Amino acid sequence: MEIRAGVELPARREEIELRTSDGLRLVGELALPAEREPVATLVTLHPLPTAGGFMDSHILRKAAARLPALADLAVLRFNTRGTASPRGTSEGAFGEGLAERADVAAAMAFVAERELPHPWLVGWSFGTELALKYGLDHGIDGAILLSPPLHRTSEGELARWRDAAPALVALIPEHDDYLKPAEAAERFAGLPRLRRIDVAGGRHLWVGESQTRRVLDEIVSVVNPAAAPLPTRWPAVDGGDAGESRVSDEASGS
Repeated sequence: MEIRAGVELPARREEIELRTSDGLRLVGELALPAEREPVATLVTLHPLPTAGGFMDSHILRKAAARLPALADLAVLRFNTRGTASPRGTSEGAFGEGLAERADVAAAMAFVAERELPHPWLVGWSFGTELALKYGLDHGIDGAILLSPPLHRTSEGELARWRDAAPALVALIPEHDDYLKPAEAAERFAGLPRLRRIDVAGGRHLWVGESQTRRVLDEIVSVVNPAAAPLPTRWPAVDGGDAGESRVSDEASGS
C-alpha cells in the first residue's frame, strides 16, 4: 500500500492532557511505536492558532501517523492555550507567544515524567517562534524549524543559540510567504552552527505529498538517520507485516 495523505500506520496512541504552571489544561496526543520503545521523541509545536494552526495541522498529523511505525519515534502533539481541534479545546486564550512559554514547559515536563528519550522540538511557523524562544530552557537534543517567520523571535533570543549545545536545523521553503532563503541566510548569519536546508519549490504550508515526504524525510534524517529515507509503501520491504494500517476519515490538509 502506498503511504499517502490519509494513511495512519500502526502505533500506540494515547489521548493526553498537559497541566501548565498557571493552571490550564491542554489537550493532546502521544503516539508511540506499536511494538518497540522509541529511539527519540518529537515534541511538535503547531502553526499560529489565530490563522488556523492546531495540533492536526497536516505535517504534524502525518508525522504522528507515520513516524512511530517508520522511524521508531514518539510524537507528542498538543493544542496550545485557547486552541481547538477534533481532539478538544485547550483552556486559556492565545498569548501572542508569551504565555505559551508555560505550554512548552508543560509539554517538556510530560516528556520528562514519561521518560521519553532524546526530545527534539519540531516547530512549524508560529511553533518555530516558541522553539527558539523557550527551547533552551529545557533539556532538548535539538530543534527543527519548519518555515520559520522570525516575527516574534528577538535578536537576543536568536543569539542564545549561537553557542548552545542543542542542534538547530531550519527548513526554508523557496517560495515562503514570510522568510525566503536569501532573507533566512541574513537573519541566521549569526548562528554558524545552524544547519539551513533551502527547499526548492517549497511553500510555507508544505502542501502536497511530495512536500510532506520531503519534510518528514528531513526530520528523520536528523533525529534517527538510520531510518532515512522513509519508505513510500507499507509494510516496508524489509520490515515485514507489523499489523493492519487504517485510513483516517480526515484527509484534509494533504
